[in-house]
Amino acid sequence: MPQGRKAVIFISFIIVSGLALLLLPVMSFTRQQKRTNILLIMSDNHSWNHVGAYGDKIVKTPNIDKLASQGIRFTHAFCASPSCTPARAALLTGQEVWRLKDGANLWGTLPAEFKVYPDLLEENGYQTGYEGKGWGPGNYQAAGRKRNPGGDLYKSFESFLSANKASGGKPWTYWFSSKDPHRPYEVGSGKRAGIDPDRIKVPAYLPDHAEVRGDIADYYAAIQHFDRQVGELIRQLKAVGEYENTLIVVCSDNGWQMPRGLANLYDFGTRVPLIIAWPERIKTPGIVDELVSLNDLAPTFLQIAGLEIPRDMTAKSIVPLLERGKTKDSKLTLHDDFIVMARERHAFVRQNGLGYPARAIRTRRYLFIRNYEPDRWPAGDPPLYGDLDAHMLHYPAPTKLFMLKNKDENTVKPLFDIGFARRPVYELYDLHKDPDQLKNVAGKPGYQTIQNELSQKMEEYLTNTKDPRALHTAIIWDTAPYYNDRDKKPRPGKHAIELLNLKEEYDYLK
Repeated sequence: MPQGRKAVIFISFIIVSGLALLLLPVMSFTRQQKRTNILLIMSDNHSWNHVGAYGDKIVKTPNIDKLASQGIRFTHAFCASPSCTPARAALLTGQEVWRLKDGANLWGTLPAEFKVYPDLLEENGYQTGYEGKGWGPGNYQAAGRKRNPGGDLYKSFESFLSANKASGGKPWTYWFSSKDPHRPYEVGSGKRAGIDPDRIKVPAYLPDHAEVRGDIADYYAAIQHFDRQVGELIRQLKAVGEYENTLIVVCSDNGWQMPRGLANLYDFGTRVPLIIAWPERIKTPGIVDELVSLNDLAPTFLQIAGLEIPRDMTAKSIVPLLERGKTKDSKLTLHDDFIVMARERHAFVRQNGLGYPARAIRTRRYLFIRNYEPDRWPAGDPPLYGDLDAHMLHYPAPTKLFMLKNKDENTVKPLFDIGFARRPVYELYDLHKDPDQLKNVAGKPGYQTIQNELSQKMEEYLTNTKDPRALHTAIIWDTAPYYNDRDKKPRPGKHAIELLNLKEEYDYLK
């Protein structure tokens, strides 16, 4: 071959190679744009059954219901702990709360050694953001973290989308963390929203009284506000052309703020709505009846982003359930037909900051609970019973105040006892016969075999996942820092003081 021709070929090769190298970032960026966005929309203290799509005939949730009709509705989704901080920590890490050290407590911290999915996604090309509470309440700086584990804080979804566009349009994950329907509610807001308290079905574990009905109506009004927020987020998503390429998750962090709800391992504290829509991939809407955990969202998000799931995550990706379409008759399960949940210290409501440690195993038919310190008050020390609802009685809490005021009345006393009084070491509920979980059948004839089986299964799981309470190693949760000093010397509101003859201040550090 002539030398001149060789030179031309060589020069051409160099030019083509150089162009290819220049194009690599563009090609990579193009592939990156196609990666799925993730929008997590979370309500605060919202039980699973208070959504139209879940059968509630009173509350109006058209935006959530529309997503449910287009995606997958999970009927048996549970949080890891009936308390905001640990439930959110478990969701972020994909790990059980007892593995997270101080992360198992309300108003604690989340040690930096525990990786969270926003960081993992960000390290792999995603833009991260959150709005509202995110992880918390607590002190993330105490763990050496430079930002909330939920990601970078934004004032609004709109500002996040604008920032994402300005930075070149990376794939993204955004956590909209609503304040609703967390208390306090504006008393009478339910009626003003057109909700008729007389039509409300009061659950069997609460007194059927006008005060309670009005309180539930106000809670419903807050849910309806959350639903409007969902609608606005979807509108913005469609406006920027990202709706089809976004996995949309609607859920709550834990159950509602009522007796036997928040801070309790009964369904009313742990069972949450979970709806997932993925317009690009979920073409056939369906219902999933299998037991799943909010912890499963972290590995799900990582798998959808094409990333490897870390081995220390105890949760499991629910992508197989999403891809299965209509699922009622399928036998596919992720968790061997049971979920294990836990609670340690919720609010600072007992002398010296003691918590109320407990573990629970939930199957489709049974709920089994072990209370490790039955001599302690499960709802917090009287007379404030601060683990229940308004922990300092410093804002309106009509149901709690009604039950405290009338705790000796014949119609209220049995319900007051199951919500506020001390509990035995073991609780077992047959959910087929007792969906309201009112009758503890632990130790009763006919239930000993299932109680032993559930106890053994739970202990094996706790041991395998290294729960200090199962391994009998050091317990830190009663003495771990609580980063809200105001709670340690609670001052009830004037109305509660007058109604219940309370002191102006209580001291839990004496």
